[in-house]
Amino acid sequence: MQKSLADCVRELNEAQQGAAWSGIHRGIEREALRIKADGTLATSDHPASLGKTLTHPTITTDYSENLLEFITPVASGIKATLAQLRDIHRVTYHAIGDELLWPLSMPCYLGSDKDIRIAKYGDSHSGRMKSLYRQGLTHRYGATMQVISGVHFNFSVSEAMWGQLAEQNQCQDDAAFRSAKYFDLIRNFKRVAWVIPYLFGASPAFCQSFFRQTGTEQKDTDWNFQRLGKGTAYLPYATSLRMSDLGYTNKEQASLGITYNSLHEYVAGLRKAITTPSQQFAKIGVKVDGEYNQLNANILQIENEFYSPVRPKRTAQKGETPSQALERGGVEYIEIRALDVNPFSGIGITEQQIQFLDTLLMYCLLSDSPTMSWDEQQQYDKNFTKVVMEGRNPSLELWQNGQQRLMADWLEELFADLNLIAKSLDQHADNRGGYRQAIADLYQCVLNPELTLSGQVMSTLKENNWDFSQLGMDLAHRYRDEFTRSELEFYQDKDFADWKQQSEQAFAERKEQDNVVDFDHFLSDYFTAAAKSGAP
Repeated sequence: MQKSLADCVRELNEAQQGAAWSGIHRGIEREALRIKADGTLATSDHPASLGKTLTHPTITTDYSENLLEFITPVASGIKATLAQLRDIHRVTYHAIGDELLWPLSMPCYLGSDKDIRIAKYGDSHSGRMKSLYRQGLTHRYGATMQVISGVHFNFSVSEAMWGQLAEQNQCQDDAAFRSAKYFDLIRNFKRVAWVIPYLFGASPAFCQSFFRQTGTEQKDTDWNFQRLGKGTAYLPYATSLRMSDLGYTNKEQASLGITYNSLHEYVAGLRKAITTPSQQFAKIGVKVDGEYNQLNANILQIENEFYSPVRPKRTAQKGETPSQALERGGVEYIEIRALDVNPFSGIGITEQQIQFLDTLLMYCLLSDSPTMSWDEQQQYDKNFTKVVMEGRNPSLELWQNGQQRLMADWLEELFADLNLIAKSLDQHADNRGGYRQAIADLYQCVLNPELTLSGQVMSTLKENNWDFSQLGMDLAHRYRDEFTRSELEFYQDKDFADWKQQSEQAFAERKEQDNVVDFDHFLSDYFTAAAKSGAP
């Protein structure tokens, strides 16, 4: 019989002096648009002084040449991870000169799609494939959808935790056990994922130019957006419009029914997606007049195109797809993709948020997690969408186990369980102290939805009578001043110089290795291999 959460926590605390709680590993990926001093998109190339984006370990680009992505290495200390991320920002601010980093998830003023240039990764086969994948995204969804920014949080628990959980479950601690438990975590996260946009959604408003560039004027009418200032659209109770249908969606993905009951089910669903032709995307054409429009005409070009607020991950070896890596070694860590950029932090995320995520994900790992049917999964996904659109509505109801209940009541129940986890993390984790305080402080958002990040954004706009762009520019200038006037605190200048040099060397080596086959054969070989199982 499944132990209660309280019993599981108590046993972990008693075993080995609670060693299982320490050793949490984390990594952060933060996206940020480069903008000009006038608040429009920067049209310059990625700064050469930062190295090659194709091969740089910490500073790269996402969809477009002006959409930066900052990546911290895996680490167990929260303060160290935040210091690393601040240093990456410092070096980047010095490299971009008069440009700034846009501090919000929804983009700045968009004058033309032509200002959104697909990221350049060079002429190597792997570099061309990355750019071509983005070309496909442009044809499928439009360029503007792709410059919405977010923060990804990577999470894994300690070896000691796995040993204790295996003992509690009276089974062997192996890759299959760990994968099964991580999928337990994922299903529980799907059940309560709505709490992320509720607390940390920070995109209740956006610039009206987004409508013009995306062709979503009909949604302006259907959703009854309200107006603020000269050009800001918002919904009164919205939390994270970035995560709504205004953002990056692929409606054909829903027909695949990808579930999270086991590693096998999940991988089979993804593999089906990258091998199933799409009638809609076939109209685009793959290679037209000798030029590629997209990698293929399937529902997903590659697995990265699958959008989910949470993903099971394993570091891939050379030539492996994400699914093949999972089949080879099982789940290594979990990636949370539901976080908006926190505009009230110069690096887009805070220590309090990380402490909450640690606590929430531990709760999801240790709580009972029954399998979830596709119908149930769709209901919980609808909960997420409702909170994205109207999460600050105090009378909002969500679906749970076949019944509707007040979100406020569910939050009370959830925070009581989180406090139990936070107490143990405060007593035994590497980053002791602060977990219960983080939960207590965020509980104030349960009592008053206007204290959430989305509530604070709307209060700031209304109290200052600002447009969305004015808020963004005010914060952008403030953060540039802070980072350009402060010194590196974790890394040294030599670290970034070495990474630049190493990225340039690796970049050149990739090009030299491409003489074996031409690009067409490279793509053909890749997709032939991708369709095969990676299981040993």
